[in-house]
Amino acid sequence: MANRLPENPSLDHLKNEAKQLLRGVRAGELRALATAGGWYPGDLSELRLAGAQLAVARKYGFTSWSQLRAHLKMVSTFARRPHEVNPSADPATEFLRLACPAYHGFAGPEDAARLLAAHPRTADASVWTMAAVGDAAGIARAVAVDPASAQAYGGPFGWEPLLYLTCSRVAQADAVETARVLLAAGADPNAGYLPEGQGPPFTALAGALGGGALRQPPHPRDLDLARLLLAAGADANDGTALYNRGLLGDDTGYLELLLESGLGRGDGGPWTARLGRVQDSPARMLENTVLAAALRGQARRIRCLLAHGAPADAKGDGHPFFGEHTALELALLGGHTEVARILADAGASGALRGLDAAEAAIMRGEREQTERLLSADPGLAGQLLTRRRNLVIKAAEYGRVAAVRLAFALGFDVNARLPSTALHKAARAGDLPMVRALLELGADRSLREPDYDATPLEWAQFAGQAEVAEFLSQERPAH
Repeated sequence: MANRLPENPSLDHLKNEAKQLLRGVRAGELRALATAGGWYPGDLSELRLAGAQLAVARKYGFTSWSQLRAHLKMVSTFARRPHEVNPSADPATEFLRLACPAYHGFAGPEDAARLLAAHPRTADASVWTMAAVGDAAGIARAVAVDPASAQAYGGPFGWEPLLYLTCSRVAQADAVETARVLLAAGADPNAGYLPEGQGPPFTALAGALGGGALRQPPHPRDLDLARLLLAAGADANDGTALYNRGLLGDDTGYLELLLESGLGRGDGGPWTARLGRVQDSPARMLENTVLAAALRGQARRIRCLLAHGAPADAKGDGHPFFGEHTALELALLGGHTEVARILADAGASGALRGLDAAEAAIMRGEREQTERLLSADPGLAGQLLTRRRNLVIKAAEYGRVAAVRLAFALGFDVNARLPSTALHKAARAGDLPMVRALLELGADRSLREPDYDATPLEWAQFAGQAEVAEFLSQERPAH
């Protein structure tokens, strides 16, 4: 199986990798010989630099060095690293940085609004600021003078105006009309960029629909903007939009729109043409959408997907989240009994055994069934504790208090950090009953996770979970 290119891949780095591989082969290094032998089709005793470059290209899934070079040229055009953009003294630049909260948390738009109040001329400083505030009349004047400005790259993130419009979360005068003006002037409905030079792309459609790891809220006109973009030619097979919005509740409006607009069909649009194998096929995206809904226990989405002809028997292809499991097996593993029933009624197949069956019983909070499974296999309990260390965290994320209590009784560590704790997950979700249960079982509210060096309280504050934040900030009861 081919390897994934490193983040922000550079031709110079890959040239050096090929030279090092050649030196290693000539020196008889076992690792180099194994790598070259796996990817170079000829006799290693005759390996030259061109052959080493071919081996490197094939290692990353490309048929030739020239194909890899062409891919890197494309990446250099679309790669962006917006999370590394620092604050700016220029009001217009700083306004745009704060107006798009995907990389700055939820306080950004509020700070952007205050900056705009202090510097009102910022709103019409450029085509990008006008897009961010939804100034349709201003955009119309700008593109009339310079039509190319409708798709010009600029601002702190090097984006096109359409991306600033759909990613902005400040109050906008008329986002839909502004988008309509931009599209009429030649803006690309598939506008997007490659985070860290990697696919899938982050698109204007993904910006409008919101979601993601930081739970960015959808745009206030999310479906109207999405409908306009799709009608203008945006491809519905948008992996980032599907994944990000999939983390926000169990709504189906966006999903119905994407399904009606071609999700699971077609050739994948311009980004698939650019990314090739890096981009999932439309059929794979649809299957992954079914699998993700089953994994998260999203019954409404499963019904919506099945009603539009999505495969009930979707199966993972080695994806880190899905493995080789079927949708039914993922639902069972999460203890999502309603979703499992819907899938089974639709003809889905799958069965759990051993560790998987025990995990599913715990997730359902079924103590007797769990004990029967463990007593039937004396080694199973130890395997659970060592190979399913994230079980308490998973149960907390799904809001399964009974599962957390059962797992704790079986010896699971309530303070396991992989990398965040169960208490972090519950705090971010605003799940007060789960937070109370975890604290009763000995969860440590002072633990920090490594990514942001934050406590559960800080996660709750960041996510705007006021009730949980207030509870966690209270003094610990005396013992």
